[in-house]
Amino acid sequence: MTLRYMSGFGNEFASEALPGALPVGQNSPQHCPYGLYAEQLSGSPFTAPRGANARSWLYRIRPSVRHVGRFERRDLPFWKSAPARDESDLPLGPYRWGPPTMPDDALTFPAGLRVMTTAGDVDARSGMAAGLYFVTRSMAEDYFYDADGELLILPQEGALRFVTELGAMEISPGEIGVVPRGVKFKAELVAGPARGYVCENYGAPFTLPDRGPIGANCLANARDFEAPVAAFEDIERPCRLTVKWGGKFFVCALDHSPLDVVAWHGNYAPYKYDLRRFSPVGALLFDHPDPSIFCVLTAPSERKGTPDLDFLIFPERWLVAEHTFRPPWFHMNAMSEFMGLVYGRYDAKPDGFLPGGVSLHDCMLPHGPDAESFEQATRATLAPQKLAGTLAFMLETRLPQHVTRYAAALETLQIDYSDCWAGLARRFCGTR
Repeated sequence: MTLRYMSGFGNEFASEALPGALPVGQNSPQHCPYGLYAEQLSGSPFTAPRGANARSWLYRIRPSVRHVGRFERRDLPFWKSAPARDESDLPLGPYRWGPPTMPDDALTFPAGLRVMTTAGDVDARSGMAAGLYFVTRSMAEDYFYDADGELLILPQEGALRFVTELGAMEISPGEIGVVPRGVKFKAELVAGPARGYVCENYGAPFTLPDRGPIGANCLANARDFEAPVAAFEDIERPCRLTVKWGGKFFVCALDHSPLDVVAWHGNYAPYKYDLRRFSPVGALLFDHPDPSIFCVLTAPSERKGTPDLDFLIFPERWLVAEHTFRPPWFHMNAMSEFMGLVYGRYDAKPDGFLPGGVSLHDCMLPHGPDAESFEQATRATLAPQKLAGTLAFMLETRLPQHVTRYAAALETLQIDYSDCWAGLARRFCGTR
């Protein structure tokens, strides 16, 4: 399948899979071309400010009221929603997990999702859930949409094709995909089993962060984001639709595919982004700025200047600062940090943090480089150095993250993780 995309972040897109399927000059004509139904999909309140107002008009074979039937509860026990504070009895502390093994079971994307931490409240539309996904089977006659939040997907092994109402997109390791709240989709394997990371964002949709003094360029540039072009399924056969709503799952039987949008226009759509196009900035002389300079996407909160959730990456880059401790410094943070490693090595912890693994440093808990990294960084010759072949990411939220029962029971939980700092001996000598 050759896929095509439209360029830009949050653009007013217009796309049609059949010529003339988009009405001209109005959204809801008395008679739509091809006998289609006009339907608006809103991702924000109607009265949201223009810059935050998200909606798309869809022109589909059947309206969405025909895509729901008699719902029954469905159990997806590993997909947890906040609040879930009593999921595990793990004591307070930093935690790290090695990469879990791929399950042998036949798992579609929803069934293979494994939440490791939750924060906030899904009904209050604040916070997030973060974890892993394992996919060993494509969604053939299965469809899904998340009414609780948008999904940020980060492949770590294997590629996935997300066939959505508004078109299809493929994402592979080094890329991300975002499926907005309420958009129906199915996930298909491209070549063999796939695994990766996932974040369910309950709050305001992700947007690009303000650059401030950086100016108009660098970091994630809007032109590098890609939205799919219109494509549709005109399929009449038994299938089923699962909906996540209020932290619960409901399924109904259908006799046709719900991915039947022939044309659409608007600014509320799935998108993908190649993280290797992120243009990092950093220190050119000494010290280094806060990790917020690596922010790709941010989800604002109701408190001005305080995000609900940030998505940051630590990509290939040059280190050139003089007279400087170059790895991330020791710190305590009001935010809580869920980290993963897509590939390569992470400079602050090069040995115990592996691709496919996870670390959690919760709010107001100290963390920083391990003892070996500290010793090497304090003795290193500070020549220009390129960190190559690496891609780590961080999901940083203002809310405390709570570990789920699944994460607490994982065999790859490194219960001795905090020992990585045990070698940081007293260095104080009383003289300069």
